[in-house]
Amino acid sequence: MQARDWSDYQAFLAIARAGQLAKAAQALGVDATTMGRRLRRLEARLGATLFEQSREGQVPTEAGEALLVQVEAMARAAAAIGEGGGTAALAGAVRISVPEGLGGWFLPPRVPAFAQAYPYLTLDLVANSGLLSLTKREADVAVTLSRPKAGPVIARKLADYALRLYASPAYLAQRGQPRRAVDLALGHRLIGYIPDLLYDPALNYLGEIHPGLEVRLRSSSINAQHRLIAAGAGIGVLPCFIGDADGSLVTVLPERRITRSFWLVTHKDTHNLARVRAARDWLGDAVQQGRDVLLPGT
Repeated sequence: MQARDWSDYQAFLAIARAGQLAKAAQALGVDATTMGRRLRRLEARLGATLFEQSREGQVPTEAGEALLVQVEAMARAAAAIGEGGGTAALAGAVRISVPEGLGGWFLPPRVPAFAQAYPYLTLDLVANSGLLSLTKREADVAVTLSRPKAGPVIARKLADYALRLYASPAYLAQRGQPRRAVDLALGHRLIGYIPDLLYDPALNYLGEIHPGLEVRLRSSSINAQHRLIAAGAGIGVLPCFIGDADGSLVTVLPERRITRSFWLVTHKDTHNLARVRAARDWLGDAVQQGRDVLLPGT
């Protein structure tokens, strides 16, 4: 393979990972015109259209998906040759899409272990309300709250985690400590999600505490909910790995514990790529070592 040929494949790989030609060009340190020329040259050589244009950017076609698997393997082989093999030889980037709370609270203290094990692998930790698409190559690995019901993906349960009601001491001093679940409906202000903006049904859990509870302060962000609770605005449900980590909060009705699950999801075509395996292994180790944080008291 000539050097020019490999640069064309590198351009293709960068566009597939970034999802946008302009971002891919920036990542490779070239201008968008050069990136576009390399892509057109590769498509002409292969006789196939590799990307479709969407509102979000470039999405691989079926031919592009097939080529991506091969080019990923080429990139891994090149990295292994350059670094002499082994886990430290992994290079490039791996993008993990996770729920906001997991990415903002539980995972960050465990990222140094990943960085030490894979010093040449860039980790993109996307933590927000809503998940990126594996089929559109927006992410390599996703952690979801429910098991996917369809699609070309491989899913397994990553871990269970617990949630409880929390409040600030100032709020409880003003409103009193609820003794029964029904007390929550009597003079207490509840904090929770906006129903029509729930990105997963698993986030709808107040009904498990007591039927008919009404949320008066709502946010699509678990971090915003945590800040509202800590500020004394009301009582709300938080994952224990958030609520217990904030030493200023008080557990309300501690016997009312809710359990949910995290699911580890990868695309079938990229499940066994070395960088995806590295991410899967790290996430598995992280939840295993942090089991007492996810499920305190078990």
